[in-house]
Amino acid sequence: MAEGIRSRAGTNIGVGITGIAGPGGGTPEKPVGLVAIAAVGDDDTRVRTFQFLGSREMVKFQAAQSALNMTRLMILRQPAAREWSERK
Repeated sequence: MAEGIRSRAGTNIGVGITGIAGPGGGTPEKPVGLVAIAAVGDDDTRVRTFQFLGSREMVKFQAAQSALNMTRLMILRQPAAREWSERK
């Protein structure tokens, strides 16, 4: 999913999120709040699975925040970002 959006959008990083936000749809193997997030860059792929708590809205919020943080960390590891942060 992340690689597909990266390719279609022509971006340096693509992000994909899937999971069970609730309130229904959970099973013992895949409970409500289980979310998988992938971030794919030119030469970096990161995949994490999270177990979030709370309402559907809270699960979606936590998933979005985690995806943004994964993206931020990927950007900071790129050479241009390192050069910029060293100039501060």
